[in-house]
Amino acid sequence: MSDILKNLSDAMADAVEALKPSLVSVEARRRLPATGIVWSADTIVTANHVVERDDDIHIVLHDGSRHEAKLVGRDGQNDLAVLRVPGANLTPAKWGDNAKLRVGNLVLALGKPGNQVQATLGVVSALVPGVQSPPDEKKGKRGWRRMGRALTDGYVQTDVVMYPGFSGGALVSGDGMVHGLNTSGFETGASVTVPVATIRNTVETLVTHGKVKQGYLGIGVQPVRLPEQVAKAIDQETGLLIISAENDSPAAKAGIFVGDIIVSLDGEGVAHLDELLGLLHGGRVGKTVPVVIVRGGEQRTMQVTIGERQ
Repeated sequence: MSDILKNLSDAMADAVEALKPSLVSVEARRRLPATGIVWSADTIVTANHVVERDDDIHIVLHDGSRHEAKLVGRDGQNDLAVLRVPGANLTPAKWGDNAKLRVGNLVLALGKPGNQVQATLGVVSALVPGVQSPPDEKKGKRGWRRMGRALTDGYVQTDVVMYPGFSGGALVSGDGMVHGLNTSGFETGASVTVPVATIRNTVETLVTHGKVKQGYLGIGVQPVRLPEQVAKAIDQETGLLIISAENDSPAAKAGIFVGDIIVSLDGEGVAHLDELLGLLHGGRVGKTVPVVIVRGGEQRTMQVTIGERQ
């Protein structure tokens, strides 16, 4: 048994040592620096909420050298930000396949809020799917709500301890591969990791376009219980009551008013705010989709052209 524990301990320490060149300190706020992961030779990904300023950003490498970084763009939906260090020759992390991650796997959370890389050990406690379901699966899967936003592509939940400055750091599996970016920027007591696929999509989009599109209806909503007859008819207990609507907004142009209750968008049930926000992803911007509302106890289908949030 002692040999097993020693071998495991040594393997974890080796994994941390191997990843040190791929982790950086991110100085983009007044308080304690956060962490970033090297994506490519001159590109770093970190948590959006730790980048509190758009300029005067610096990163500190494993050798202690300090470099100026430029903000490429932000993805507030998934709490990601991409930084670039022009002319740098950084060491990219080795990114793993989240499909191989299982509940119960041992994982390390790595952070570099100062001069040294720090680590904490835990297990994968849940693999949570995103808001949208594949066509051949059941509807209604939800992402995690963050300050009125939804982590639409799902997330990895662990029991690792997120020490101060660990946001933006790496989740590392037993094979030494990075399986996501840890963040404490979500409204939950659980430790949340943004998966590799989400990071890849965000980096590619921000590097190409400088921003991530987000759909927009121009309304304020709150959950409300549906009339019993409607609830039975659509097998859904709640919808979203519209409590405000901006003039000339996509919703207003489609004839949706304050007092209407949204129950579905583009064929997907909408019972909670996170579901609506998850459905308003960039891929729907500019598209006209059916939105089912309840008005006066009756269902109506309205055609809404999704706008883009500025």
